[in-house]
Amino acid sequence: MLEIPGFPPLEGNIHPHWDGQTLELSAPARTDLFTDPSSGAVFANAPHLTFDTEGDFTLSARVKVHFQGTFDAGVLMVYQDSSSWAKLYLEYSPLGEPMVVSVVTKGVSDDCNSSVLSEPETYLRISRMGRAFAFHYSRDGQFWHMVRHFALEPNLPTRAGFLVQAPRGEGCSAQFSELELSWSTLSNIRSGV
Repeated sequence: MLEIPGFPPLEGNIHPHWDGQTLELSAPARTDLFTDPSSGAVFANAPHLTFDTEGDFTLSARVKVHFQGTFDAGVLMVYQDSSSWAKLYLEYSPLGEPMVVSVVTKGVSDDCNSSVLSEPETYLRISRMGRAFAFHYSRDGQFWHMVRHFALEPNLPTRAGFLVQAPRGEGCSAQFSELELSWSTLSNIRSGV
């Protein structure tokens, strides 16, 4: 269990490094969280840290990934159970570019590429508003671009937190800094704020 000021206790399957400002997570080789929509194959061994949520919230962080292989990523996630979860992440694309990507899983996962970035870091944000969620990214932590708007199961307990993955590579690490958690409702998902 990890205690971060302003957050509920975080629990997971990893021993994180927390220096009081930055959370660093490392993923071993061949780690992922994904349910293949073609084959139904389930991959659920990615290192993660999550906390209990209740009601509306907004979680954001500056994410920097030390890419080693294709699909390496630093992730913000919401998780209900093995068939209902979602993740927003900065990933190393097959073309060798940092890219904002999202996955929503309802039985099986989808896979949605968003923006290509020039640097291996960006701000990511997840927000819950009733039964709905919104994913955003920002280059400066001030103006937020919407990635997607979706719903998960309305009556399941929901955890949120951090994950790192290296589905094809030999491992990677990600740093999460400028962590912010607000128990408030995001009023306008398309306003840029």
